[in-house]
Amino acid sequence: MAIYYLDFEKPIAEIDKKLEELRAFSYHPDGKAIEEIAHLEKRLKKVQARIFDNLTRWQKTQLSRHFNRPTFLDYVERLFPDFIELHGDRKFGDDSAIVGGLGTFRGEAVVVIGHQKGRTIKEKVARNFGMPHPEGYRKTLRLMKLAEQFAKPLITMIDTPGAYPGQGAEERGQAEAIAENLQAMAMLKVPIISVVIGEGGSGGALALGVGDRILMLENATYSVISPEGCAAILWKSETEKERAAEALKGTAVDLQELGVIDEIIPEPLGGAHRNVAGMTGIFAESLTRHLNALREIPLKELLEQRYAKYRRMGQIAGG
Repeated sequence: MAIYYLDFEKPIAEIDKKLEELRAFSYHPDGKAIEEIAHLEKRLKKVQARIFDNLTRWQKTQLSRHFNRPTFLDYVERLFPDFIELHGDRKFGDDSAIVGGLGTFRGEAVVVIGHQKGRTIKEKVARNFGMPHPEGYRKTLRLMKLAEQFAKPLITMIDTPGAYPGQGAEERGQAEAIAENLQAMAMLKVPIISVVIGEGGSGGALALGVGDRILMLENATYSVISPEGCAAILWKSETEKERAAEALKGTAVDLQELGVIDEIIPEPLGGAHRNVAGMTGIFAESLTRHLNALREIPLKELLEQRYAKYRRMGQIAGG
């Protein structure tokens, strides 16, 4: 798959191009070519470190939507190789913007659910760009109840601009479907880990986000509204999106400081899209650690901790 570069990644693109040319034309590289490749690789790491250590909130928003960023199904393929997808909400239909089913993670049976935006234009359209309809959330609810019925941990992955706001979705009870998910997750009698892997937008993201542990990839974002939407409301102009991103404070670092998330999962140098295998390994280690910890907590205590966790959010310090 061709690599897409954001504007601030252009210096990286230039070095990548030179490396590609050197490797392509050096079928039997001599000492000079090998030395030049090593020099460029070292320079690439320095440039990546300089760029990614100084990202603005808007740049992180762009990374959370990156065309090459690993999707839910990319992680499923690598972490849950025996995954079996289940379809439909048993009321209206199936919604391919949300994918869910059964799988095993390092020998343990789990239920896995996540938003899927798609990769190609055709797939993005088919999956409605990861914006679920009510039937998607009702499918999610059905799978959550399945996890509870068979006492299997639930893992959710969040990557959506938000719930689909179309007329049909509203007519079929979009708000109610999201509210039912929030209520169900708050009381679900199994351990829940929710991971923001890309873009977490509004209630459409929150409907999969009431977990015992909320994790975020380093360059993911999680906010009540997109910077573009916020700018349009507050300043009547989408051109103020960078200003809005700063005000929203929707990055992993911001949300950890606010106590909304429990852990930031670091990404490989250059972002998850540069090294999917490396990202998967880091992701797997974090999931293993949190699943092991949650498994040791008695169910009654787990539910009490979950309740207290969300009651603490939004408290105002001082008096």
